[in-house]
Amino acid sequence: MVEQSSWSRMSQEDPAHSAAYVERFRRLAAEGADLAGEARLVDALLPRGARVLDAGCGPGRVGAVLFAAGHEVVGVDADPVLIAAAEADHPGPHWLVGDLAELDLPDRFDGIVCAGNVMAFLAPSTRSEVLRRLRTHLRPDGRAAIGFGAGRGYAFEEFLADADGAGLTPDVLLSTWDLRPYSPDADFLVAVLRPA
Repeated sequence: MVEQSSWSRMSQEDPAHSAAYVERFRRLAAEGADLAGEARLVDALLPRGARVLDAGCGPGRVGAVLFAAGHEVVGVDADPVLIAAAEADHPGPHWLVGDLAELDLPDRFDGIVCAGNVMAFLAPSTRSEVLRRLRTHLRPDGRAAIGFGAGRGYAFEEFLADADGAGLTPDVLLSTWDLRPYSPDADFLVAVLRPA
């Protein structure tokens, strides 16, 4: 039996979960909340007009900002409700329904962003494979920015070991998307990784 991700489990237990998630971010955007922090960091890592993979893109908020900044964006998420919202709210990027553990796109990317606790939502048995596939989709000089919170069942040390096993090495470790330094007691990790 294939292990289910925690996102899939939550959506199965509450069929309105994904729609509520979409509406939460629509409401925050309407209220003027700053939802672009992850995209600002990734934009700063990239050359102009870069190809970017938004891995676990959700309803498209990060990829949309990167697209507006002039990047070519492909967003992938396993949840069709979230992809439908991305298509409706953020035309321009190429949005795809897909499992990151099976990611096999013909393209290679200058940058990959994996925000919104995606790594912690994955089924534990797929985490290493997802990282390996992200590494495969990075150009040799590309970088991936992956962020998630502590206490979500994926220790930062385990993640970094899995990234190393997938052929990704840290350039910079941060505790926030706004460039605060990482420390072992941080409650969030943003890892900027490059091919080893």
